Amino acid sequence: MELAGSLGSLHSLFRGWALKRPLKLLELGADALTAARVALWLEDNPEPGIYVRQLSVPGVHTKFVENHRAVISELAMVLRADSVRAEIEPDDGFLPDFPAEPGSLLGLTPARTPAARFAAAHGFLHPPELVRFRLLDPAVPLLGRARDLTLTAEAFSTLSLPVTKVLITENLVNFLALPDRQDTLAVYGGGYGFSSLRDAGWLRDCEVLYWGDLDTHGFGILDQLRAVHPHVVSVMMDEATLLAHRDAWVTEPSPSKASLSRLTPDESAMYEGLRNDAYGTAVRLEQELIRWDWALGRLGG
Repeated sequence: MELAGSLGSLHSLFRGWALKRPLKLLELGADALTAARVALWLEDNPEPGIYVRQLSVPGVHTKFVENHRAVISELAMVLRADSVRAEIEPDDGFLPDFPAEPGSLLGLTPARTPAARFAAAHGFLHPPELVRFRLLDPAVPLLGRARDLTLTAEAFSTLSLPVTKVLITENLVNFLALPDRQDTLAVYGGGYGFSSLRDAGWLRDCEVLYWGDLDTHGFGILDQLRAVHPHVVSVMMDEATLLAHRDAWVTEPSPSKASLSRLTPDESAMYEGLRNDAYGTAVRLEQELIRWDWALGRLGG
């Protein structure tokens, strides 16, 4: 195969990878050669300490790396495994086991997203996770008159605010429309991935409410959030809210079938009803379609 030969001309070990992964090679086409050049660059530049955006390899840009992280890592592992074998006795029978999700980058917190794990594995820098929040209590001083702020997750974890309640919502307009409330902070969620809140230990001393979509993925996000902060309480993710808004139901495109272990009995019953079509086929109530008077009543505002 011509592509396999071209890969082999870049490095003899790549030909072996090509013979083991012929379908992947056909799928990638010429992109396999570019990915191989990135892997060779990584071999020559371990722990580069730069952002992927700064990578200077012909034909390579951020989107290319994002779209081909897996194959770049595979090819880099082929080279890395060979260098490890060269350092041990030939008859040791040792084959290094490279973890799919390395633990940290330059001694920082564990990498928790695919892009961050790729950066950690190959010594790239990665943009910090961010947290956007609004202080709903106008009596609490923050930064002048600024009430809507975005901080790095690390900075957010160090906050010391005189608040007793935190409300996390997934919808931006809901986040912006929440009225003033004493001692309350609103956090704009970002769907799956609450690692940005993981190290905010001060949240354990607050009442934390979560308002998500009333669908299977909404409960999946709630379950994931409880892995970080088990004391979270859901709001408007109940049968009464669902049935009171029947006219606003839409269809969930790809319902989740995951097993969720951190839901309360009532939440589990709702989740099972939604994923088993007890209310209709793939029923979904998006949080922005809940009547505002209903929302304020449930939130106590």
